[in-house]
Amino acid sequence: MIYKHIVTILLGIFTLTTLATAQSPRGKSFGFGIMLGEPTGLTAKIWTARDEALALHLGNSYMGRLRLGADYLWHFNAFNSRIVNMYAGPGAALGFGASSGWWYKDKKRYWYKEDDDIAFGARGVFGINIIPKNTPLEIFGEIGVMIGLYPIGRANAEGAIGIRFYP
Repeated sequence: MIYKHIVTILLGIFTLTTLATAQSPRGKSFGFGIMLGEPTGLTAKIWTARDEALALHLGNSYMGRLRLGADYLWHFNAFNSRIVNMYAGPGAALGFGASSGWWYKDKKRYWYKEDDDIAFGARGVFGINIIPKNTPLEIFGEIGVMIGLYPIGRANAEGAIGIRFYP
């Protein structure tokens, strides 16, 4: 039953990728790759317009053993360059499995471990992407803030670097 929903979502994503006229590598609208940091795992990017994209990630995180997330990104040419751009946007993430990490209260640092099955948070991200000329690659680095909404409210700074390939 759930597989039908996943197939429907993937077909919708494929449809979006065929509609976009992107400024991605070689004008391709879909890329996939890896990212290291928070989270660490797989990443995909779907350009929905010339300066807008949906970035997806699936990996390991402090938020749970498995984390699934999406960010809607607006790209802007801060350097007047065809190779280097910046981006920013909102996002959300779901964490599955136990989570752990550090949090601060009253100027003291505490280790926490939550055994909840699911966690949900909202995030804001700011980054830079480099698309070398005549290559099917995008190299990126980003920082952001994650605000845990469920099961308990916490905030955390995040950062990641990665690379995507556009077939």
